[in-house]
Parts: sequence; structure tokens; C-alpha cells
Amino acid sequence: MMASKRMSRNRGYLFIISAPSGAGKTTLAKAILERYADLLYSVSFTTRKPRAVEQDGVDYHFISKHDFEKGIKEGNWAEWAEVYGNYYGTSGKFIDNGLSSGRDILLDIDVQGTIQILKKYPDSVTIFILPPSMKALKKRLEMRGTDSRQVIERRLVYAKNEMAQKDLYRHIIVNDNLSKAIEDIIAIIEKYR
Repeated sequence: MMASKRMSRNRGYLFIISAPSGAGKTTLAKAILERYADLLYSVSFTTRKPRAVEQDGVDYHFISKHDFEKGIKEGNWAEWAEVYGNYYGTSGKFIDNGLSSGRDILLDIDVQGTIQILKKYPDSVTIFILPPSMKALKKRLEMRGTDSRQVIERRLVYAKNEMAQKDLYRHIIVNDNLSKAIEDIIAIIEKYR
């Protein structure tokens, strides 16, 4: 098993973190990136307009709907979805180039994206982040202060659907303690690296 695990580090690992909205996925991903300076992070592409604090190339790559649809036709996306009228996707070229050069990559994507990625990259290391409870998740979403009650309710329904698919993932972590959740993810990454 050890010899096939890395094959002399010729090829990198693709680590995928997924979680329902409000479970702490973005916070955990940022903490992991701070810990591993050599870990590549795949910045998603989107056709939605940037929010005031977002920077192109940092938070997302903001592109036109025309360019995104051209990328679909050309097979440029490792995964993509249309969400509330906007496209979101991950560059297949970025993943292929990173992995083939021996670099490890972190993706922060939803369950739908993970299903698509696993078809192309079945050896991906998948990590699903669970909230401590639905009640705690609802409270976190309310405390954000960014969504209406209707949007929060919709996010909770979506969260239940995502959590029902958690068994697609190799590793499941309950984020009831941020420091422990970070350490759990680090332990998983170390196991593969």
C-alpha cells in the first residue's frame, strides 16, 4: 500500500472539502491553506457579479456567461453547475497541471461538484464537514446576518439533502469545535502526504 500511495510523489493528491452552507467549510479551508503553504487552492470560476469585498482571482475568477458556456462546450470544466441563474466551475486544466507536477490541491466545493470530480479523479481524498446539529447550523446561518429567513430555510433544506449524501465521502468530520476540526483535517492530509 505504501508504494502505491504516492509513487515517489510523481502525482499530487486532490483533497476535496464539502459541507452544507454554515458548517464552516470556508473557515476550515482557509486554516488548512495557512498550515500548508505548498498546497494549491483551486479558485472557482463564476458568472455572478463580485460582491463589494471580493477580488477577482482571489475569491473567484469572474467571467462572462458567454465565456463560461464556451468552456462547457470545450470541456474545460472539471466540474460545473448552474446555481440560481449563475454558473460556477472548477478548471480542469488547473487540476491536471497541478496534479501532474506533483502538487497537492485543495478544492472547496459542494456535493454536486464532488460527484462530478470523482468521475474524472476517482482517487480524490474527500472530506465532508457536518455541523453539530441542524439547530446549530440554523443558528450559525442566522448569526451571519447575510440571508433572509426564506433563504436560510432554503439553505437548511439543501443542507439536509447534502448531508444525506455524506457517505460518498471517505472522511467525515463534525465541526463542533473549530480547533479540533482543523486538527482532524490536518491528520487526514498528513496520512496521505
